[in-house]
Amino acid sequence: MSDYSPGLAGIPAAKSKISYLDGQKGILEYRGFRIEVLAEKSHFIETAYLLLFGHLPNAFELDRFTTDLRSHRRIKYRITDLMKCLPDHGHPMDALQAAVAALGMFYPAKNVQDPEVQYHSAVRLVAKLPTIVAAHARMRHGDEPIPPRLDLNHGANFLYMLTGKEPDPMLAEVLDIALILHAEHTMNASTFSGLVAASTLADAYTVVSSAIGTLSGPLHGGASEQVVEMFREIGSVANVRPYIERKLAAKQKIMGLGHREYKVKDPRAIILQKLVQKIFDHSGKSPLYEIALETERVGTERLASKGIHPNVDFYSGIVYEKMGIDRDLFTPVFALARVVGWLAHWIEQLKDNHIFRPTEIYEGERDQAYLPLDQRS
Repeated sequence: MSDYSPGLAGIPAAKSKISYLDGQKGILEYRGFRIEVLAEKSHFIETAYLLLFGHLPNAFELDRFTTDLRSHRRIKYRITDLMKCLPDHGHPMDALQAAVAALGMFYPAKNVQDPEVQYHSAVRLVAKLPTIVAAHARMRHGDEPIPPRLDLNHGANFLYMLTGKEPDPMLAEVLDIALILHAEHTMNASTFSGLVAASTLADAYTVVSSAIGTLSGPLHGGASEQVVEMFREIGSVANVRPYIERKLAAKQKIMGLGHREYKVKDPRAIILQKLVQKIFDHSGKSPLYEIALETERVGTERLASKGIHPNVDFYSGIVYEKMGIDRDLFTPVFALARVVGWLAHWIEQLKDNHIFRPTEIYEGERDQAYLPLDQRS
């Protein structure tokens, strides 16, 4: 019983060279590169290559990878038809999971140990997820999907498919940085879920579908939606302190504050807060931001001694909402980025694969007598 750890908390389940996290110092690195450096100097596709293949690409590698991604943005009409059959009121994460699971039937990739299969599976998934999310977002409102454009970069193309308008370059740049920040984060719940599927030698589409399902939960990727809902519920700066005091008195979680790993402010939240300010300087402020600032101030005053600070979800929703992205698309946008991390771990897992088969502690009855039906009370 002493070896039992609920949720496997603190138990190493894999060795990895993909990302490094120091929660005491607020450090996050991808392949040894600080997240602040990548957010400032890199772009999402270059960072994706770094995570997937272990090094920053040279000019030839980046050109090939970019060209391959752009040429695989389109989705089969039957995938579109599948999404048309889904209920309009269904959550976009459920539609994304269903569509990704179906992708594997159109692109059989069962020989997962083959590097070429790994490469092309990764390219298709990174390229097609934005198209799927944008197509479903439009179809549920009765609009036709907008085909991808090959001349736009990853984030700009997504915003174009979502709105039908060529996006403001500044907003496209901010989205690109946000995708970098969400691309990878060590052994989190969705990555672990994907690794469990990967360890069975399931294909990449099954692995990513499994991870998407895990990301959809409100304790993981779904939190960004709830943070914005919380700010709207608070309603004004004056209501922040009473709201937080009520939550703490009831021992309820304050969304966007606290992280399993970080005991200081999440470095991604620091960068996202700067992006919020950049958007506001360009497009005007949001009243939610003042509420967010006061929530952070009061929350830090009351909870910093317990190592509870803003996490990545605290400001990400404000960024996406200011771009005109619907609230229930926040988590699918998270998935557009995190698919890179899932796939990087999938490729790494296959290099020295061991099927995940944890044990459990049985607490039920033993050696019970079987009673005939007429003797049971």
